[in-house]
Amino acid sequence: MASHSNTKRSIAYIGLGSNLQQPVEQIERALLALDQLPNSYLLSYSSLYRSAPMGPQDQPPFINAVAKLTTQFTPLELLDQLQAIENQQGRIREQRWGARTLDLDLLLYDHTIMQTDRLTLPHYGIKDRDFVLKPLAEISPEMSLPDGSLIKDLLKHCPQYDLVTLKYDKNYHWHF
Repeated sequence: MASHSNTKRSIAYIGLGSNLQQPVEQIERALLALDQLPNSYLLSYSSLYRSAPMGPQDQPPFINAVAKLTTQFTPLELLDQLQAIENQQGRIREQRWGARTLDLDLLLYDHTIMQTDRLTLPHYGIKDRDFVLKPLAEISPEMSLPDGSLIKDLLKHCPQYDLVTLKYDKNYHWHF
């Protein structure tokens, strides 16, 4: 196990997406897995949203959400943990922006700005994706990016696609 060089707690935002093998269940399982990460605590998560796929359109719509957690993992250690969760849920990396059982993106990590071969923070697509901005605004409406951009302002200027919020019914099942 990697040593945890980051002894302070950091706030991380994780984008979740799935469009294969019962996507709602995939997201729920991923949220449970995030809540069970060592040295980390799931603080909150957004509603679930249905969105059109990016890239190839010959695939089912996605279910998306954003989770907020506090962690002692460094950004790259957290990325390793996220990829392990994806793998546990059957993620196969075949096609960029293709269909997938689970996609976990590290969107933000405190106000860290970094770019490596494996990780870019903030996530490179954060400003242009309504399926990221809307759930972020839901759980942290006053949040800003490291460059000072407010999430709520970015959402106002982001192209809006057919994003649909899922709701819980009285039996705690998600529906549109």
